[in-house]
Amino acid sequence: MLPVMIVGSRVRVGVIGRGDGLNRRLDLLAKAGIEGQTLTADSPHQFSGLTLLFIAGLDEQQSAVLAQAARSAGVLVNVEDMPGLCDFYVPAQVRRGDLVLAISTSGRSPGLARILREHLETLFGPEWDGILDNVASARQQWRSEGVGPDEVSRRTRAMLAGEI
Repeated sequence: MLPVMIVGSRVRVGVIGRGDGLNRRLDLLAKAGIEGQTLTADSPHQFSGLTLLFIAGLDEQQSAVLAQAARSAGVLVNVEDMPGLCDFYVPAQVRRGDLVLAISTSGRSPGLARILREHLETLFGPEWDGILDNVASARQQWRSEGVGPDEVSRRTRAMLAGEI
């Protein structure tokens, strides 16, 4: 597994599905600031130009056919609850503004990932959005003063420990 963060404005994302699965994927993308293009299951030619495709709420046979068609067009695929059909997994996430904490079990135990996410939500409350803003502002100031990366890291630790 290689965890990465996708810059949503630089990719085209499609979503195919129905019901709650489709709605969950659209909500996931919206929270990430990505506008997913809702596609229909009857036109595999629509995959041209996509970077990622989410498939949710469809049966395994239909999902497998769509996943193969998307892959043939060079698109990476995620099929909800079918790890064997996935090129990538979506981690459980805690979002606090631009702070994103991600938990993955590589599709082996979504329940464990959910439990860990719920625990992290209690440790990292909404105040972390403001904390990130403060740290980012300080970092920008330090870098503009010519402070090197190692010293910025030290100062960041000190700031979070309440020493600055």
